[in-house]
Amino acid sequence: MAFFLFLFTHTVSSQTSYAWGLLPAINLNKGFDNKWNLNFTIESRQFVQKGIFNQTANSGYTYELTDFSTVLSKKIGLQSFLGGGYTLRIRDQKTQHRSIQQFTVVSKLNHLRLSHRFTSDQTFFKDDKPEFRVRYRIGSEIPLNGQSADVDEFYLKLSNELLNSWQDQDYDLENRLAAVLGYKFSDTNKLEVGLDYRIDGFIDGFAAHVFWVRVNWYVKI
Repeated sequence: MAFFLFLFTHTVSSQTSYAWGLLPAINLNKGFDNKWNLNFTIESRQFVQKGIFNQTANSGYTYELTDFSTVLSKKIGLQSFLGGGYTLRIRDQKTQHRSIQQFTVVSKLNHLRLSHRFTSDQTFFKDDKPEFRVRYRIGSEIPLNGQSADVDEFYLKLSNELLNSWQDQDYDLENRLAAVLGYKFSDTNKLEVGLDYRIDGFIDGFAAHVFWVRVNWYVKI
């Protein structure tokens, strides 16, 4: 954490870019027999402000993109899951296609639920080289009442993700920190609201900071 605070302070002093935006998402989950699970997600990115630190900001709404993602996973161990999927991204009236492979391990420590997710994906563009990414995410879910998040109770989710990407000869490293507050309306319906902070480009000295206000709605069908 101290490293990222130092990195943030250093890059801000270097007059790097920043942006604020909205990141709403709808997650639909369907469980099947034989430990299979299907997840369908619609996620949209919308900017409300962009600028350079210590300079005048440019305010105004800007639509960025929408992702339609489907991931099919299977429970292969006591608390481990293997999955694969596909994302269709619509950006600037163009479509991008992404294949996804992921492995997740979940553990419980008293009232803390801890998850490790390893993901690789490949994004294909019509007029550019494909992009390859490898990601590791660690996340925790902390109930604010009792040993688990029950119906009509709040919980806290914290996560940190490191994302490595390669496109042709270019390499980039991105870090994503998120903290959201969730409320469980029922066993099939919950809502999360929080902040998602991302930084990339700091390896070549042109860091970009993005702050997303995240709103997640989860529904089991």
